[in-house]
Amino acid sequence: MVALKLFASALLASAAVAQNTTLRYMPFGDSITEIICWRSMLWEKFQSTEFATVNWVGSGKTENNCGNTRYDRDNEGHSGFLAINIANNRQLVGWLQTNPADVITMHLGTNDIVQQNKPVNQIIAAFTTLVNVMRTSNPRMKIVVAQIIPMGFGSYNTAIQNLNKAIPAWAQGLNTTESPIWVVDQYTGFNGGSDLRDGVHPNQAGDTKMTNIWYPALLHAFQVAKADKAAIAAAAEKVEVPFTA
Repeated sequence: MVALKLFASALLASAAVAQNTTLRYMPFGDSITEIICWRSMLWEKFQSTEFATVNWVGSGKTENNCGNTRYDRDNEGHSGFLAINIANNRQLVGWLQTNPADVITMHLGTNDIVQQNKPVNQIIAAFTTLVNVMRTSNPRMKIVVAQIIPMGFGSYNTAIQNLNKAIPAWAQGLNTTESPIWVVDQYTGFNGGSDLRDGVHPNQAGDTKMTNIWYPALLHAFQVAKADKAAIAAAAEKVEVPFTA
């Protein structure tokens, strides 16, 4: 009877481990993550890879009439939100409690600059708070942070470039083996005129460019997260069941 119970426990543990190996990815940001189509395009690119079944997570399902009814719309994009406010109000805490993730992408800072002209150091400090929240939720979170796209109006791009210049050193300072931060450049090569539909949000050409920048970094993040979870699962499955004749 004891041996039977141990065997049953081992089976339950194995099932739990198998379930836990499913990768969960959260697209996190503002309207440039929410009301766009790069998520649809990115999901499609992954359908021909081993990561076709990654579970995209988040509290929202909004998009921009992308004409794709099959992709996983879940995301944590919030139109009009500032990085500073998300950090100060601890909103990401609840979002990750509801929808935990293994991998997260972040494109934030546009509204901090355009709406309130926040200085770079305050935005970077908010990014640090957000990374800490991510790692509290999952100490092995894999994080991809974007140098954000340009605007098509006003004189905001100088401030955006200043923020973008600060991001690599900031990311390097917070990078860890368990929870790496990779930086992708969404600014260079993105045209603030022809790649935007309204001066702020990408049109089809802009969505395509953003997809092509996200894809290799996210593919790598998925690969690292998969290997990480597999190693943890292998260790957990080494449950020694005593032999009973």
